[in-house]
Amino acid sequence: MQLPSLDLPDDPKLAGNIAHFAAALRRAGVPAGPDRLILAIRAVTAAGFTDKDDFFHTLEAVFVQRPEHRATFAQLFRLYWRDPRYLEHMMGMLSPMVSGVQDDHAAKPAEKRAAQALLNQLDLPETDVEDGQELDIDASATASGQERLKTLDFEQMSGAEMAEALKMLATLQLPVPPLPSRRRSPATQGKVDRRATLRAALRRGDLATLRHSAPRTRWPNLVALCDISGSMSSYSRALLHFLHAVSNRQGQGWAEVHGFTFGTRLTNITRHLRTRDVDAALAAAGAEAQDWEGGTRIGEALHAFNRDWSRRVLGQGAIVLLVTDGLDRGEADQLAFEARRLHLTARRVIWLNPLLRWDGFAPKAAGIRALLPHVDSLRPGHSIASLEGLADMLSRPDDPGALARLRG
Repeated sequence: MQLPSLDLPDDPKLAGNIAHFAAALRRAGVPAGPDRLILAIRAVTAAGFTDKDDFFHTLEAVFVQRPEHRATFAQLFRLYWRDPRYLEHMMGMLSPMVSGVQDDHAAKPAEKRAAQALLNQLDLPETDVEDGQELDIDASATASGQERLKTLDFEQMSGAEMAEALKMLATLQLPVPPLPSRRRSPATQGKVDRRATLRAALRRGDLATLRHSAPRTRWPNLVALCDISGSMSSYSRALLHFLHAVSNRQGQGWAEVHGFTFGTRLTNITRHLRTRDVDAALAAAGAEAQDWEGGTRIGEALHAFNRDWSRRVLGQGAIVLLVTDGLDRGEADQLAFEARRLHLTARRVIWLNPLLRWDGFAPKAAGIRALLPHVDSLRPGHSIASLEGLADMLSRPDDPGALARLRG
């Protein structure tokens, strides 16, 4: 099918449509800034606007810079430029019962992000409510929606769902029981403190009063090592929001919260997590960690952590959260050696692996097999419900999670 030839400089409407399309891409998570928009208009001017396929590939070459953005771009292009009933399709993806369109299969993540992005671009009329008219709010539907959102995979969420999920993560609690210390403090009952008793007797001249002492308690450190490679990006972003809330919430019990990201190199983002504003904190962390959505070198990252940071942050019985799918591109022997060093230094190593969301998950990858012997618990980390389970597990030190099944 041939499209009518248009001279872009004399057709500002088409340039405006490309600008709206770029805005929808940004809402769907595809980088499409002003520089890319200008380049896209120039590219279409040079390539012409006569064939659909040529137009598609021209815009794709400009806007798609990462492989994971290709599906989102293709879906947005189909809805925005090709399908005359794209609004009906979008409504069907987001809420089939509202639009009357029932798909035969669930919408893919790219489709949901594309639909949400385009709906946000539309100027839909607001519903008029007459004076004195009361709105009926179905609270049960809201509650059921929140329950569904808790079990939804972070990777499957649309933009609006992810925003709501981040709000819920900010309210999650991650309490930890205190640890007994070797130091003791005065108490009204408990073990007799002979030294304090003798000092009191020397001052008073008699042994009329016995002094007692009890062990002090202390709070452990929480250390999170987050894989930010391409396959883990959505999960790590959600967990970093959760860690930011834990780091800035009083009364959690943690002595200190330390955060590290790794892909091809290790980056300490602890000071950014302590910033009160979550958006500013994660923006600064993302600017410092230059390896977002890149490759994975888990063994090299653990080596850098063990060499440079373990003695500084793993004191006081620290608990380590290792957030990764275990798909390492490095040497399995190095990964196993560094994981063993980490396990010997930390009080507990808890591995959060989003791949556990699959019922048929098996440790076939070499990196996963190298990590399994050197963790104390293995749990999923793909949803809000899985992070709630992490909070419950911290009160049960002997809970191995999925380790019993995988090791057996």
